[in-house]
Amino acid sequence: MSGARVDHDRLFKELITTFFEEFMMLFFPNAYEHIDFKELRFLSQEIFTDVTEGEKHVVDLLVETKLKGEESLVIIHVEPQSSPQKNFNERMFIYFSRIFQKYRRKILPIAIFSFDAPRDEPNSIELDFSFAKVLSFNYQTIELKKQNWRTYLREENPVAAALLSKMGYTDDERIEVKKEFFRILIRLELDKAKESLITGFFESYLKLNEEEERQFKEEVHAMNPKESEKIMEIITSYEKKGREQGMEQGMELKSIEVAIRMLEKNMLVDEIAEITGLSLEKVESLKRN
Repeated sequence: MSGARVDHDRLFKELITTFFEEFMMLFFPNAYEHIDFKELRFLSQEIFTDVTEGEKHVVDLLVETKLKGEESLVIIHVEPQSSPQKNFNERMFIYFSRIFQKYRRKILPIAIFSFDAPRDEPNSIELDFSFAKVLSFNYQTIELKKQNWRTYLREENPVAAALLSKMGYTDDERIEVKKEFFRILIRLELDKAKESLITGFFESYLKLNEEEERQFKEEVHAMNPKESEKIMEIITSYEKKGREQGMEQGMELKSIEVAIRMLEKNMLVDEIAEITGLSLEKVESLKRN
């Protein structure tokens, strides 16, 4: 994705939604042991308006589930954070309180920090007086850059494979990280759709330059023939899909350009949708913008 803006929220949401059980098992094994994964339900995104700042905030991922042996529902809130933000702990508390206000359930809040900059803000909020303790709010955290990528090489876990690309490694280790990613991937034996999702996530964050890519492929060809063949098969399939998606995106962009010109001429939305092949919702959004 060199030269393109990475949609961090979408990538993390797709990864965690598809592999939620594996995500919890990898990073929160104690919670994993208590969750009844047969009862999972992903809730719609919540949009909260910050009246004081005049901003809208979207809660990325809410999962409704049950704990083993319990009848009442609980909610797990997962918030990927791709850049440093002042007073992030306050935002997590505001999300927590708004979610509780709506659902009135136990909530497990989790923040995933994927940015490279050092982080030093607390994972909690304390509100008290000298004479009384009013509030103690804490949330669970994952700081990917503090995770040593080599620690996860024996994990038969698709989330571990994808997130190698965001963990702590040096520039000299980039090629090795990519090789080990594909080694994990072929051991997992995922279906093509999941395989493509994992590969797309990894490639979005660890993109080798031309020289590194040449060296990577040389080292892959030098591997065990069976292993090398499987890795090259995945790479070829992913690159083909990428070319097809690029063509589809190019066609959609042309349709959008045509739709915008039609809107400027005050044509009806349903007529524009029929002519361009865009959905009514897409044309309506272009009209609003």
